[in-house]
Amino acid sequence: MRQENIMHYQVEPAWSYYMRVRRSMEEDQMERVARLASQSAVVIFSVSSCCMCHAMKRLFCGMGVNPTVHELDQDPKGKDMESALMRLLGIGIGNGINSTASAAVPVVFIGGKLVGSMDRVLAFHISGTLVPLLKQAGALWL
Repeated sequence: MRQENIMHYQVEPAWSYYMRVRRSMEEDQMERVARLASQSAVVIFSVSSCCMCHAMKRLFCGMGVNPTVHELDQDPKGKDMESALMRLLGIGIGNGINSTASAAVPVVFIGGKLVGSMDRVLAFHISGTLVPLLKQAGALWL
């Protein structure tokens, strides 16, 4: 009996490949967010047209804090970074920066640690714990 040499190829389904590549890109963006967040005492991830982001920037500037602001809508990888931020906050992934799911922004990091979005920062401010946190991170000296 003659045996034929048959080559078998293992073909990865397209969806599996897509998910593996997407997961790798998300991990890269998570690392980028962590790196950017640790480069200043106060870091805000924002969208330039968002009124809540504007209010957050004004809050910190009014307190005498000079935050580093990363405008996601002006970054070529801003949508991917926003997805990473949404994962960090535990929010379902939306359709991008200008969608109603952009509740992820503003996102604030103080001392390289995630504080959260607008509601968390305001809760810290109202409870009186925001100023000590800013002093501990070196963003305030008074």
